[in-house]
Amino acid sequence: MGLMSGSPRFLTLADVAEVLNTSSAQVYALVRRGDLPAIKIGGRGQWRVESTQLEEFIQRMYSETRTFVDEHPFVDAEPEA
Repeated sequence: MGLMSGSPRFLTLADVAEVLNTSSAQVYALVRRGDLPAIKIGGRGQWRVESTQLEEFIQRMYSETRTFVDEHPFVDAEPEA
C-alpha cells in the first residue's frame, strides 16, 4: 500500500485537523493521549503525523464505531400520545 505520489509522508497537526475536519487542539489532544501516533521534531516541539498512521487511526475509529453501534443499537423512541 503506497502513498499517493505527491502527498507528503508527514503532516502537521493543522493538516491532520483539516483532513478530519476538526480543530488543531483536538488533534493535539489525540496525539498527547497516545490515540494518534506522532513524532516531535526540532527544539520548538513541532509535531508531525505520518500519513499512514493517520489512515490507520481512521480505520481504527471506524472499527471502534462499528463495535459501539453493535453494542448500543439505535431504537426509535415511541411517539408520545
